[in-house]
Amino acid sequence: MRWLIPAAAGLALAGCNVPSEFLQRMESQAKYEYYETSEFWADGKAMRTPPEGTVPRERLVGSPGLTTGRVNGTLVTAIPKEIELNRQVLEQGQKHYNIVCAQCHGRLGDGNSVVAENMALRLPPSLQDLTQKPDGHFFAAITEGYGVMPSFAGELNIQERWAVVAYVRALQRARTTQVGGQQPVPQENR
Repeated sequence: MRWLIPAAAGLALAGCNVPSEFLQRMESQAKYEYYETSEFWADGKAMRTPPEGTVPRERLVGSPGLTTGRVNGTLVTAIPKEIELNRQVLEQGQKHYNIVCAQCHGRLGDGNSVVAENMALRLPPSLQDLTQKPDGHFFAAITEGYGVMPSFAGELNIQERWAVVAYVRALQRARTTQVGGQQPVPQENR
């Protein structure tokens, strides 16, 4: 009875007589290169003007400062103006920071976490110590990875990455903000 399944599979495969031209038709399809002539169009040109109303790819992708955190290879100093900073963005940043970043960088961004305690290669940096870094640094690190940290571009879209950057800045400011004329108490003295 066990021989019946392999025998049926063998018969099914033997019946598959598909010509290789059929399987490779995308590889050998007709196409035109730039500025090549075409007999199909009356003007003889293969390159066509895009239809009216077509949106260029660059308009969808956005400005390089928004999508990469860099302009002409230089990290942007502030969150791009396309990202409106408000309570909703900070809450979104907090949510995604706690899901993606806090395991290594700690809930307060100070580098104290269970994962960090067990890392042998290199401890994650305290984000509290990186206040001098431009906003583009954090965005680029989230997007591309940094050191042993992998890229999180697959987990967070552009809006969410900038929201995380905004939340990291809020964590940094909260640590150094004076309340009632008094300096905040350092974490280790609490």
